[in-house]
Parts: sequence; structure tokens; C-alpha cells
Amino acid sequence: MRAVPGLASAEVRLATYYFTYFAYAGAMVPYFALYLESLGLHAPQIAGVLAMPQIARIFAPALWGWIADRAQCHRAIVVLSGAALVIGYGALFRIDDAAGIAVVMLALSVASAGAMPIVESLALSALGAQSGRYGPVRLWGSVSFILGVLLTGLWLDRAAPESLLVIIWVLALGALGAACILPARPLRAEATVDAPRFWTVLRRPAVVTLLAACFCMVVAHGALYAFYSIHLSHAGYSKIAIGALWTLGVLAEIVVFVTLPRLLRRFSLRALLLGSLLAAGLRFVVIGWAVDWVLLLAAAQLLHAATFGVYHAASVAMIHREFAGAHQARGQALYSSISYGLGGVAGTLLAGWSWAALGPGWTFTISSLAGLAGAALVAWRIRA
Repeated sequence: MRAVPGLASAEVRLATYYFTYFAYAGAMVPYFALYLESLGLHAPQIAGVLAMPQIARIFAPALWGWIADRAQCHRAIVVLSGAALVIGYGALFRIDDAAGIAVVMLALSVASAGAMPIVESLALSALGAQSGRYGPVRLWGSVSFILGVLLTGLWLDRAAPESLLVIIWVLALGALGAACILPARPLRAEATVDAPRFWTVLRRPAVVTLLAACFCMVVAHGALYAFYSIHLSHAGYSKIAIGALWTLGVLAEIVVFVTLPRLLRRFSLRALLLGSLLAAGLRFVVIGWAVDWVLLLAAAQLLHAATFGVYHAASVAMIHREFAGAHQARGQALYSSISYGLGGVAGTLLAGWSWAALGPGWTFTISSLAGLAGAALVAWRIRA
């Protein structure tokens, strides 16, 4: 690993950003829906607010990725993203109606949506041939997500839900600080005369299928991120119990990132992606119908190792492989736009409708079917 001049090596800088950003995510993702519910918002309104980041991800990552590749200002965009989180959540201290919250969430999401795809491209470029090191670097995000979930859950069992905003704001400030010490830009790949154009790569059947399967996986997770905590709360689980179940999933995810070099040597990326989508089909149907069986819920959370850890590592690596060289940031941004953007909007809004119309059991069953649809696509069209 070539050292990067500055405060620390590229690996340490990247691990620091992952740690601070996912500490913020650990406070926000499991509990923000509960905060919105405490303000009196109903399920469709909650889904609408939570869909704002996904709507931003439809177009904003591609825009920021294009700017980053053209202007070589990767770190500056990540810093801008952190500043947008700090300003946006600060504004929410004075806003408590659904429309106002939705507008703020959309604005801060547009400004911050480019960060993670760019950081992923920085990480994979900095690691170069040592791509197996991605897991040990990325796992620090999982560690901090656990800390964010557990400590925030402990706090919210004793404090008013409104205090969540203070926690989120402080942790977003930490992510802004970490963004300032990231490596400035990806290492430039050598250009070749026969390198395919971006749109040529995008039209490949395997790439189209990969993006469609990733879309299905994120649709499958829409109900989880919007209503899982509410699902457990309505079933009588305490905030710390909810946090513990979230944590169990992330612990399983950490195991995946630690063992990622071994997994990549033993299994093809196609096999890893296919297995993760099949696991989603099982996981979400269990969550929907076995909420009163804590051991089954725990087992379903352990499948997070596959439905996020294995899936994320395999999909990001496949995108990196397909969109090589100068296309890296745009490739990761397009992946984020189609999966976490379009897929996130579709999954969240579908969950909001089905939660009110059909109830939690059938909502998570729809999630299961989305995962199985993605598995069918991979089995059908992806061969390597």
C-alpha cells in the first residue's frame, strides 16, 4: 500500500470517514421514523419524508460524480456533503410539519448524495490491487453504526424523541470534520486507446441486469429502513431491544467485512450477489410474519450479513470492474442513482402504501418478492 502524504495513510483517512459517517447513520436510520411518528406524522407522511433522500439519489450522485471526474474535486464535494447535513439538520430544530421536513430533507439530500459513491471510488482506487483490504477498512463504518444504534437507543429510552436531532447534528458535524482529511482524488488510471466509452459500458446486457438486480435489492429494503423500528415498537419492543436487533445485523455485517478477502478468493462475485438476493427473500418474510418470535427475528437480522454486507461488497466490486479507469466515479454514482435512488424511492413509497393498506406482514412479503426477483435476474443474465 503506497503511503499518502498528510496526516495518515489513505486507509486510516478512509476508515475515519466511514467511522464518523456511519455513527451519524446509526443514530438516524433506525430512529428517525420514530421521531417523525412522535411529531404526529402518519405512515404515508413518514414514508414521504423518508423517500426524499432516495429521490435525491436518482439524479444527484450522477451529477456530483460527473463534476468530480471533470473537475477532480472529489474531496471538496464530500466536504460540501458534510456541511449540507450539518446545516439541514440544524434547520429541523425549527420545523415540525410534514411538508417542511420533507423540503429540508430533499434539499440536504441533493447536496449530500454524492458523498458515499465518491468515497467508495476513492477507497477502491487507493487500495488498487489490494481490493480485499476494502472490507477491513469499511468495517469501521459498521462498528460505528453499532455504537450509534446502541447508544442512541439507550438515550431515547430515557429522553424525549425530540432529543434525537441533537445527536444527529453532532454526529453529522463529526462526519464533516473527517471529510476534510480524505485523500483528495482517486489515483488516475492509465488511459488506453481501446478503452470503452461510458455509454458503451452502460449498454452491456450484464451491466443492465446488474443494475436492475441492485434496484430490486434496495426495493426489498424499503420497508426495513422505513418501518422496521415502528414494526418492533408496535409489537412491544423497547428502544434498547430495537437497537439490539439492529446491532445484531451489523455485527453479522462486520464478520463479512473481516472475512471479505477469503470470500472473494473462494466465491465468484456472481455467486455472492445471487446468494445475497436469495437471503433477502427469506429474511423479509420472516420479519413480516414472525415479529412475536424474538429468536426468529434475531436469525433474520443475522441474514443482514448477506443482504447488506455480501451484497454491498459484491455489487460495488462488480460496478468497479465494469466501469474502469476514468469512469469509476460516474459508475459508482450511476449505481447509487439506480439502486439507492430509484430503488429506494420505489421501496419506501411502496412500503408506505402497503403498510397502511395491507399491514406489516404483507408489506415485508412484498420486500421478499423483490429480493427473489433480483435473484432471478442474476441467475438469468449474469455469468461471471
